[in-house]
Order: sequence, then structure tokens, then C-alpha cells
Amino acid sequence: MSSDDFEVNEVDSIENVIGLTPGDPLDGFVEIWYQVFLWALFSSIFVHLIGAAIAFGRLRKHKLGRFTPALILLMGVLGPLTGGVITSAAVAGVYRTSGFEMKPLYALVWGVAQTVIVIFISFTRILATL
Repeated sequence: MSSDDFEVNEVDSIENVIGLTPGDPLDGFVEIWYQVFLWALFSSIFVHLIGAAIAFGRLRKHKLGRFTPALILLMGVLGPLTGGVITSAAVAGVYRTSGFEMKPLYALVWGVAQTVIVIFISFTRILATL
């Protein structure tokens, strides 16, 4: 790894990430990690916003249940800030070590796939069998 892999000044703006229009090719570790991480964060927040809206609609009259949506939103941010950072770094490390250049669409797929895997594990009993 060269020292230019960790140049933070080459990180794209959030608008470029959402628009899938990076300023330069995604070939550095930080560039790849940042894009994959942001897509994991955005997709997790989106899914948890839907869950929080449903919970708020169903529990708005409950004495303590009305605070549940706030916890759901908190988990939608904390999950990617902990596990999402690590898995995005693993993806970026594999791409950087192999010398591949990541397309912005692939970063979107990798980030959303992290959220889909978390949803799949959450809705199944896979963790209970481990």
C-alpha cells in the first residue's frame, strides 16, 4: 500500500456519491471505503426510517411505546457506524489489494447488500442457531 491510499482530500462529496458521479476513479482504499460505507449508512437509515414510521403509527398512543421509533432510528445509525465501517473496510481492502478499480454502481451494490444481509439475519433465526 502506498501512502496516497489514505489521502482524505480525494474523498468525493455526498452529492457525488448519491449521484454516482465520482470526481476520479475509485482506486484508493479511502475512496472505496467511503463510498461503500455511505451507501450502507444511507440504505440502513432508509430501512430504519420505514420501520420507525410503522412503529410510530402503531404505538403512538402507548405510554412508553411512543419512544420506540427513536430507538429504531438510533440503531439505524449505530449499526453502520460500527459493523458497517468494518465490512466496508474489508471490501475496500480486497479491491485495493487486488488492484481493481471500483465503479460507483458497485459501491452502491456493496453498501445496500450489507443492509440486506443484516435484514435477512434479523428476520430469520440464523443467529439463534449459532
